[in-house]
Amino acid sequence: MFGLIKSLFGLAGPQIGPAEAVGKQNAGALMLDVREAHEFTAGSIPGAINLPLSRLDPAALPAGEQEIVLFCQSGMRSRMAQGKLSGKTARSLSNLSGGILAWSQSGLPVRKPGKAPRS
Repeated sequence: MFGLIKSLFGLAGPQIGPAEAVGKQNAGALMLDVREAHEFTAGSIPGAINLPLSRLDPAALPAGEQEIVLFCQSGMRSRMAQGKLSGKTARSLSNLSGGILAWSQSGLPVRKPGKAPRS
């Protein structure tokens, strides 16, 4: 319960905006979409992988040491994911505040339906 409260108030780690997320992605951060598969296939951040919050487990994270930027539709589920993973991985975890909505409203690219998702 405390983890959920922590994540909802942003205490589980840094909250970043779209511009900072782009910088982290360009520096090699893993973009992790925690929305459900049908949401992911409808459109996502190019290069992102999908691991829904409903199935999120630290052991399910791809191997590697790179930083992870978590995102969802509006930033709430990814905050919960950040809280769930906080302290369970040595990786740095950032949450994209405002989610993919903020990303697309900033004019950043979104992979459209019909294009094969990368995972």
